[in-house]
Amino acid sequence: MKNPYLMDKIEILEVVPETAIDRTYTLAWDKPLKPGQFLQLSIPGVGEAPISVSDFEDGKLFMTIRRVGRLTDALFALKAGDHLFARGPYGNGFEYGDYVGSALKVIAGGTGLAPVKKVIKHFWRSDRLTGLEVLLGFKTPEDILYEREIQAWVDSGIATLTVDTGDAQWRGNTGLITRYIATLNLDNLEGSRFIVVGPPIMIKFVTLELLKLKVPEGNIWVSFERKMSCGIGKCGHCKIDETYVCLEGPVFRYPKAKRLLD
Repeated sequence: MKNPYLMDKIEILEVVPETAIDRTYTLAWDKPLKPGQFLQLSIPGVGEAPISVSDFEDGKLFMTIRRVGRLTDALFALKAGDHLFARGPYGNGFEYGDYVGSALKVIAGGTGLAPVKKVIKHFWRSDRLTGLEVLLGFKTPEDILYEREIQAWVDSGIATLTVDTGDAQWRGNTGLITRYIATLNLDNLEGSRFIVVGPPIMIKFVTLELLKLKVPEGNIWVSFERKMSCGIGKCGHCKIDETYVCLEGPVFRYPKAKRLLD
C-alpha cells in the first residue's frame, strides 16, 4: 500500500503577483482535479499547509497563495524553475452538474474567489445555464485579485465588484457585499443556485440574507474550510461532531454546512 503522506515533487512554472501579499503560482500538474478541491503543499524542513486550487488546464494548475506565516514566507522565496512538494488533490469540490440548467449566483469575498474561480470561468459564456451572476467583495482596492479577469466579467455584465472601503482614486462600488445581494435577479428562487465562498463571517451573513429572501436551503452551496491538517481524515483537526471537513468537504450544501458551525 502506498504511503498516503508521500509527496510529489512539483515544478513551479510561473509566479504572478496579485497584491502585496498574494501571488498566483502556476505548477506543472497531470492529475484529475475538480474546482473547490485543495492540495497539501510542503517545503521540507519548513512545513505543510492546505491550499485551494484556483484554476487548472492541461498540464497546469494554479494556486493563489497569501503570505501569512512560516511556510508561505518560504514559498514566496521560490521562483519559476524551483520545486515544491504536494500531495492530493483532496476533498469534495463543486460538481458542474449541480448547476446545469439553473440561474447560478456566485457570491465570493476576498481570497474566497480562488476556489470558485474555475466554476465562473467554466460557465461564463456557456449555454448550460439560464443565467450567471457574480458578486465579488474585497476589503480595499489594493486587495483585489485577478483584476484583468474580474474587469472582463464586469464589462460583460455578469459581475458586480465592491470594496468595503475605497480611496481617493476608487471610482467603483463601496460597501459590504451583502448590500448588493438585492441587485441579483431573484425572480425564480427555485430555479436558482447559489455558491457562497469567503471568510466565515461573510458566509454567515450572506447566507442569512439569502434565507431571509426565501432562498431554499438546498439551493445554497458553501466552501467550508477548517484546519485541514492531513487531508485524509486521520489527524482529526478538522472534525466537527462526526464530520471530517477534509473528506466530506470543503464544499457542502447549506443544510449540512449549517450544522458544522462550532
